[in-house]
Amino acid sequence: MRRLVFTLMLTLAPLALAQTVYKWVDENGQVHYSDQPHPSAEKIHVKAVQTYKASQAGVAPAPTAPPGEVPVAAQTAPAYQGCAIAEPGDGANFANIDSLTVVVQTDPLLRSGDKIYVSLDGAALNGGQPTGSPFNVSPVERGTHTLQAIVRDSQGAVMCRTPGVTFEVHQASLLNPANPARPH
Repeated sequence: MRRLVFTLMLTLAPLALAQTVYKWVDENGQVHYSDQPHPSAEKIHVKAVQTYKASQAGVAPAPTAPPGEVPVAAQTAPAYQGCAIAEPGDGANFANIDSLTVVVQTDPLLRSGDKIYVSLDGAALNGGQPTGSPFNVSPVERGTHTLQAIVRDSQGAVMCRTPGVTFEVHQASLLNPANPARPH
């Protein structure tokens, strides 16, 4: 039964774009579909294809206001419901990596003018400048590390602070007897 449904879906998918489909049954009882008319075919009208327009992801649109005036939307903008480090996951283990991608998510989306600052083991990354999301940390030393992110508004006020995420990096050791780079 699954195979029949799958075959019909594959057969009807290109025909759905035509919006007019012809259906008929041959002398062996086999049902056929086509976009071309056939003697004794029944005409079937297919609804137009349903479309979807994706919303813009990432940064919310900037509110507009006359020069020198604070936008009304900024005055009443809801606080962030939360923010979190989506990657790497808490407790993640990595072996032999040179760089690590850090992804910070906010709810709602990051507002225009707000910036993300990421710290690794308590030290600000990117020279203390905003990092954005995603952000690549390179190099990543072996050991256990903790990441945290802070979202600040255009005046520098803290809008949201993520919980710390701990991860481990394992690197091959030169002292390992199985290391091919180490002479015996």
